[in-house]
Amino acid sequence: MKDGFIKVAAASPMIKVADTDYNADRVIECIKNASEKGVKIIVFPELVLTGCSCYDLFGHKVLLRGAEKALMKVMDATEGMDILAVVGLPFAPAGGSVYSCAAVLQNGDLLGLVPRTEVNGTAFAPADFDGSEVLVGGRVYTGFDTEQLFTCETIPGLSLAVELGADADAIDSPTNRHALSGATVIASLASFPATVTSAGEATDSMRYRSGHLKAGMLLAAPGKGESTTDNVFSGLCMIAENGVILASDETEDCFVVSELDIDYLENLRLREKKFASCRFPHERIYWSCEMAETELTRVYRKLPHLPELEKDMGNYCRRMIDIQVSGLVKRMQYAGLDHCVVGISGGVDSTLCVMICAMAMKRLGLPSTNVVACTLPCFGTSSRTKSNAIIVAEQVGAEVRVIDIGESVYKHFDDIGHAHDDYSIAFENAQARERTQVLMDIANKVNGLDVGTEDLSEFVDGWCTYNGDHTSMYDVNMGLTKTQVRAGVKYIAQHTEDKVLADALWDVLDCPVTPELLPITNDEIEQKSEENVGSYSLQDYFTHKIAICGFSPAKTLRLAKLTWHDEFSDEELVKWLTSYCKRFFSQQFKRSCLMDGPAVEAFSVSPRNGFLIPSDAENSLFLSSLEE
Repeated sequence: MKDGFIKVAAASPMIKVADTDYNADRVIECIKNASEKGVKIIVFPELVLTGCSCYDLFGHKVLLRGAEKALMKVMDATEGMDILAVVGLPFAPAGGSVYSCAAVLQNGDLLGLVPRTEVNGTAFAPADFDGSEVLVGGRVYTGFDTEQLFTCETIPGLSLAVELGADADAIDSPTNRHALSGATVIASLASFPATVTSAGEATDSMRYRSGHLKAGMLLAAPGKGESTTDNVFSGLCMIAENGVILASDETEDCFVVSELDIDYLENLRLREKKFASCRFPHERIYWSCEMAETELTRVYRKLPHLPELEKDMGNYCRRMIDIQVSGLVKRMQYAGLDHCVVGISGGVDSTLCVMICAMAMKRLGLPSTNVVACTLPCFGTSSRTKSNAIIVAEQVGAEVRVIDIGESVYKHFDDIGHAHDDYSIAFENAQARERTQVLMDIANKVNGLDVGTEDLSEFVDGWCTYNGDHTSMYDVNMGLTKTQVRAGVKYIAQHTEDKVLADALWDVLDCPVTPELLPITNDEIEQKSEENVGSYSLQDYFTHKIAICGFSPAKTLRLAKLTWHDEFSDEELVKWLTSYCKRFFSQQFKRSCLMDGPAVEAFSVSPRNGFLIPSDAENSLFLSSLEE
């Protein structure tokens, strides 16, 4: 349970219809197996102790008594275990109707019975009451109600609620009320049969509802042991978290296991005011489990800002590029401008930017020569980057201008009394600011917009010169991480019919990221950004976990070790994460005054509506998290 992780399971054992004793044994086997694997919550299908295909037998006392005895058998078998088991059965209170219920069991005790609400077309009565006492196995229980939250005392934020069958599809779904009342995990005891579309429909539903409710969801559907009189059942089991399917299977004796991140779900809800402002009255039943470090089996992607599947990359990049082009077009139309001015360096950022500008000109019906691409060589410019920059600009039809700023920078050094061989920070920043001045002045001269090239990753770590490359009139890359920028350039390289352009783009992608501000020897790229701030792929991973998911640096380090162990040692991960945490705070002043630019995903560092922190906030808590 360290870092908010809890191991969960969904199971659909092979049962025999109406053989409650046999079915109880199968359920017990699953619970014991899950407990041995460290599972703390396990969910079974609706009516698993009898089978959901008993039809009119549900109204027969012999079956109902058998189901109650089976429940007691399962309950007794859980004694000494801290696993929470959610088991489906038919239940008839003394002198009452028959209900389809979920029994929530732990450590030999019945914590509650949750009846189904939506019962049209079934043999069951609807749960239209506010709770009552019931007699189970000769003992009186008070927890017989739909509005129950099973809250864990040892894991902050973990509250489980139950839905059964068609309750999930109700217009006024009880699950919505559960989530708004604090349920972070939903146990979905299903009873639907298999159809050619059932698995896909269930997957879509689990993705949507877990994302919409910012919840973890465990679904178990009846298995192949059910009657085939009118339907076949598949045993579909699934675990989802905030729109992502963590585990799914559809086999005999289906059993899936994964880990839910309650800490992550809590972080998401903290940003959603609706979960705090609209609560329904629920009875809370408390339980606890042994605290131990949960072994993680779920996989975290190295590049979380990009699609998981390669087949989705094309559409993703097309939409990303369209967002950039649309933002630039609107800004130019509004300002009455007809030219774009771009400083091209031969790096991936300016390469994507100049191509975005060319696409914007096409959409505006203006000639591509209205893109003024300026290469501004100085002391650290290599022929390789300069050549690539010019080739890309020429191939998209831009007007290329080569403006050597070395003499102007030396004159500036003389004006401020800076030695020409003093390679301190002033030496580097003077070049970046000279480039910005030139680009903005050219933009004014040609009725144009100075389009910035800096990306989200560089703004996060502050790897830019304040009022230098940090500044522009509009930044089309502002909402893109470095990994997204590279994906956009790669997409164009893969799909262009211009071989000259493609070759240049592939070479741009092969070049190291460099600001090219220090003098070079032998025309080789010597100043490499990633030697100072770390791998941008790793930085983007840190940004996703810390700024977007809200994880602590300690938790981020734990996940980074799992994800990046094949590329970075633990010492390297600590080094770069420490650097990231320091720069994330110290460089905020640059993000507090950023220009306009379109967000591409649901995260940005815009000072207007993005992730914002004070420019003088301390980083001590974050560094302490790592030191622990």
